[in-house]
Amino acid sequence: MLHPRARTMLLLAIPALIIGIFSSLVLIVVMKVASVLQTMLWTAIPAKLGISFDSPVWIVVMLTLTGIAVGLVIRFSPGHAGPDPALEPLISAPVSPSALPGLIIALIIGLAGGVSLGPEHPIMAVNIALAVFLGSRILPRVGVLDWTILASAGTIGALFGTPVAAALIFSQTLSGNSDVPLWDRLFAPLMAAAAGALTTSLFFHPHFSLSLPHYGQMQIADIFSGAIVVAIAIALGMVAVWCLPRLHRLMHKLKHPVLMLGVGGLILGILGAIGGPVTLFKGLDEMQQLAFSQVFSVSDYLLFALVKLAALVVAAACGFRGGRIFPAVFIGVALGLMLHEHVDAVPAAITVSCSILGLVLVVTRDAWLSLFMAAVVVPDATLIPLLCIVMLPAWLLLAGKPMMMAWRNDK
Repeated sequence: MLHPRARTMLLLAIPALIIGIFSSLVLIVVMKVASVLQTMLWTAIPAKLGISFDSPVWIVVMLTLTGIAVGLVIRFSPGHAGPDPALEPLISAPVSPSALPGLIIALIIGLAGGVSLGPEHPIMAVNIALAVFLGSRILPRVGVLDWTILASAGTIGALFGTPVAAALIFSQTLSGNSDVPLWDRLFAPLMAAAAGALTTSLFFHPHFSLSLPHYGQMQIADIFSGAIVVAIAIALGMVAVWCLPRLHRLMHKLKHPVLMLGVGGLILGILGAIGGPVTLFKGLDEMQQLAFSQVFSVSDYLLFALVKLAALVVAAACGFRGGRIFPAVFIGVALGLMLHEHVDAVPAAITVSCSILGLVLVVTRDAWLSLFMAAVVVPDATLIPLLCIVMLPAWLLLAGKPMMMAWRNDK
């Protein structure tokens, strides 16, 4: 009774569900282990030693030791704990399964130790590698690209707790074949993303949305304000784009990963001591502190944004295993709150959402993901038309500009 097209889609439905669930479980286990280790390093041990966890000395020591530990993992693990994330896009070719244990350990240590990177890139690499390795043996007729797409979709759904982001991203990347309808090609990835999102929601709920004052009816002046905010965010992000490959080349002259990451950890510790604990870690929980706190001033928010941006560049350039999207969102929140405090006539909903849009666009160069992140952090339907409008000049500003990646000939 089913059309051949429907039977083809159903063939991948069960593998898609399994991959989505498994992708989420990998993320959940890594995040839980990292959370337990973070509590030990930043709460239990300082309390036993009689040291405050936000002491500049403790921050510098912890980040330096974290860098040395990650360097040791990369130096001695098979496959050097996977590829350098500074050289790779979010979704890339599958890595060797032998590199996965080192990659996971390096990620957990970095997350727990306070490194300013998110889990998205290593988790994506782990899930793609496992899906390709296992899937190609169980169903050899399914190609490597198909397994890669399913694992990527499942991971995106798990990371953001919704399949919407995966739908937006893959509606762009899978739209090339006119012979097969787009929704046929999206069917299996959306199944994987939905399974990943639902599995994640059973264990924890990612807290992206901020409690900001509701934005009323859109005015013409708000469009100009939003465009200016996006331009400021892009300008700030392009400073990081310029710095990353040059710092990456400089740091890799040290050659040895333990030395390179130890020095990087020391720099991150100094930056963390300057910015305080709120500028450490991936930034998801810390951006909630920015939004709820009533004590920060314009200069404080500016300091947080600049320190986090510097920490993001240093962490990526030194070879820490992690992603750049979550820290970019934190920087966008800090920058947006700073601009609102500086010019309070512009609503915080506009400054924060447009700052996130600009910075995520610089980091990912993906318009759909940028719109999604801006809309999910500031969940106000009235803002959607404004965000779509200001995306246009933002895209023009970034057309032809370099990506936030290091040069492959650095080494």
